[in-house]
Amino acid sequence: MSAPLIFPSILNADFARLGEEIAAIATADGIHVDIMDGHFVPNLSFGPSITETVNRLSDQTLDIHLMIENPEQWVEQYIDAGGDIITFHIEATEDHVALARKIRGLAAKAAFSVKPGTQIEPYLEDLAEFDQVLVMSVEPGFGGQSFMPEQLDKVRTLRTYIDENNLDVIIEIDGGISADTIAQAAEAGVDAFVAGSAVYKFGDPAAAIAKLRELATR
Repeated sequence: MSAPLIFPSILNADFARLGEEIAAIATADGIHVDIMDGHFVPNLSFGPSITETVNRLSDQTLDIHLMIENPEQWVEQYIDAGGDIITFHIEATEDHVALARKIRGLAAKAAFSVKPGTQIEPYLEDLAEFDQVLVMSVEPGFGGQSFMPEQLDKVRTLRTYIDENNLDVIIEIDGGISADTIAQAAEAGVDAFVAGSAVYKFGDPAAAIAKLRELATR
């Protein structure tokens, strides 16, 4: 496995100081942008305009997590706004392969995410159509939830399938990732880690990123 990737979630940033908050995570491997519509998940966040602002403030990879209904209608706007990786929920679309091909056709990387209650096995044979899979280790929609270690079974299943079939697919995890949980997620086979409060809560995001990366590597 390659070096662990750390993607801070700006959902936990102070938006009154967004430029400073983004500058503080310059050592991260990218920025995770959570998009919530109040329908697919019971919360609202922000849209393409904030995504465009983040893209203007940083040259880092933008990892866009669409927790929205009808993602087919929106992927182009988020790619135009600067999204490099577009993650949609498997539960929100009827044709995940067609949507992945659309995203790749627009020169972005395609990813899908699964809620905790969604099994991963039905989608293994379609992994070659994707660049990344996001395993939710909390229920999507709110930050600060507790890590669900049983979700690591999905990670182990993905890791085995990806390795046995020599696929170039990143396994990402989101939800409750902290200094207390990142090592077990890495051991299960995760490549990329989304961390929100664990990065922004303690006042030194760069130090938090370095610590998380060290623990994941170890």
